[in-house]
Amino acid sequence: MTEQKIAVIGCGVWGRNIVRNFYNLGVLDTVCDIDGENRKKVLEQYPGVNVTADFNDIISNPEITGVAVVTPSHTHYKMVHAMLDAGKNVYVEKPISTVAQEAKDLTEVANSKGLVLMVGHLLLYHPAVNRLKMLIEEGELGDIVYAQSDRLNVNFFKNDRSVMWDLAPHDVSMMSYVTGKDPIRVISAVGCSSDRNDIMDITHLSIEFEGGMIGQISDSWITPRKHVQLLVRGTKATAILDDTKPEDKLVIFDNFNKDITQNIKSDYLEIEPLKLECQHFINCCETGKKARSDGDNGFMVTAILEQAEKVMLGERRKKLDEVNFALSRTKK
Repeated sequence: MTEQKIAVIGCGVWGRNIVRNFYNLGVLDTVCDIDGENRKKVLEQYPGVNVTADFNDIISNPEITGVAVVTPSHTHYKMVHAMLDAGKNVYVEKPISTVAQEAKDLTEVANSKGLVLMVGHLLLYHPAVNRLKMLIEEGELGDIVYAQSDRLNVNFFKNDRSVMWDLAPHDVSMMSYVTGKDPIRVISAVGCSSDRNDIMDITHLSIEFEGGMIGQISDSWITPRKHVQLLVRGTKATAILDDTKPEDKLVIFDNFNKDITQNIKSDYLEIEPLKLECQHFINCCETGKKARSDGDNGFMVTAILEQAEKVMLGERRKKLDEVNFALSRTKK
């Protein structure tokens, strides 16, 4: 079995968590970041790890077997394509792209080369999410008719295409995964900007899934009190997964008897989802198996969100292609 050596491109706020996990799993070889301070911190915290400011150093290193791309979403297509062309397995943070055709292209390249392409749909590796998926498959909730995901928090920088592209990939991928239903069409999509520009920081989506299930998704960058909750309603029972709680995250309510509830806490392990996700990438690199959140999964999410953005913005959507999101931070 080939020894895995992983490089991480991008060591910002979230990239540091990726770096930490691959280091702890014993496979981190190189970290690439254009920020000198970020590189300095890596050298101080992770002895023996190489650092560089040039991603071409990763491309030209034949010993690096896999690359984690943790850069802004508008850079994903070119960066991932370059790594696949160099014969590297790739883990890319969500979304794989903000253009469905680009997501499809990357998937085809990975498949043609026999490489792993994995998207960072983190919640597909969350122990409580997987326990809920099992309960649904076992019929504990009955036939699933409705799902609602709320992901509300504060983001002072707002340096992405919109809150939808930042957060909704989690909601769509998780909702589809736990229910086993793919999204079919966007029913409605609305959003607004509290800064009164073209960067939406509050969005609400209504999506039809297979079998007639309706999914509602709300995302926010302006909510001071964090709220992260998934509700799934079946014909027999309703599940609520509250990821802000330190324990008892998953609770099942009987639809017809208010006195019957079930706290699901003792039959799944509380392991950091990101650790499980990074381990999954390593395993896929070792075995050549498709990732749970593979390129097809990334394409599905991108396609439905691209459709939602068209509904939400219409002609104004074209303006976003000209925005330099790295410079569009809101000053506080």
